[in-house]
Amino acid sequence: MSLKLGQKTAVVISSPALAKEILQKQDLAFSTRSIPNAVHAHGHHKYSTVWLPVADQWRSLRKALNSNIFSGNRLDGSQNLRQQKVQELIQYVGKCCQEGIAVDIGSAAFKTSLNLLSNTIFSIDMADPTQDSVQHFRHLIWQIMVEIGKPNLVDYFSILKKIDPQGIRRRLKSHFGDTFEMFGRLIDERLELRRSGKSGAENDVIDILLNISEENGEINRTHIEHLCLVCFLPFPPSINSIIISF
Repeated sequence: MSLKLGQKTAVVISSPALAKEILQKQDLAFSTRSIPNAVHAHGHHKYSTVWLPVADQWRSLRKALNSNIFSGNRLDGSQNLRQQKVQELIQYVGKCCQEGIAVDIGSAAFKTSLNLLSNTIFSIDMADPTQDSVQHFRHLIWQIMVEIGKPNLVDYFSILKKIDPQGIRRRLKSHFGDTFEMFGRLIDERLELRRSGKSGAENDVIDILLNISEENGEINRTHIEHLCLVCFLPFPPSINSIIISF
């Protein structure tokens, strides 16, 4: 059975035998996903592990992520950091209770998660739990998720690519640009510290990725910026899901 979605034909896998053939025997051939037109902004589809086809570049980026962010050793090594950030959250909530101030649980949880991730990658706190400076970044990331998730006519009628009638790719290009500009400043600061010899033994993700970039050229600065974006994107929906469940 098949469905005609605009100019695209979707094949429905409706039998166990065919599902086994595709998911087990021919999984590599069918592993590449359809790329939404919106994520062509800033060439994100060329550098993101989410959208790249299974090939050498995808394997290199996936290896960098698995080895430096999601590995068991890395997670075990960041246990103290996680405990510290949770303790800071508890102290912030306690302070609000003493002062009779209402606590925005979603915002507080987002700031804690953001600082945990930003410390893992950049060894800095990107959000002050007592300030609202993070609201712009939170809004920016959320808008990226919203735009990517919107149904887009261009994905079903390719003739509309140049027109971008809903303006989704145009808005996403702006959001990506703002995000990459922020990541770029952080990377520039780290490179300047490394050049001046003032960089400490951070051994964080950005240092490791820069080392890989300098040693073998498997990844470059553009890859690093897009990897950072991929790492930060899941936070808004995850936090909101936690709050809704709570």
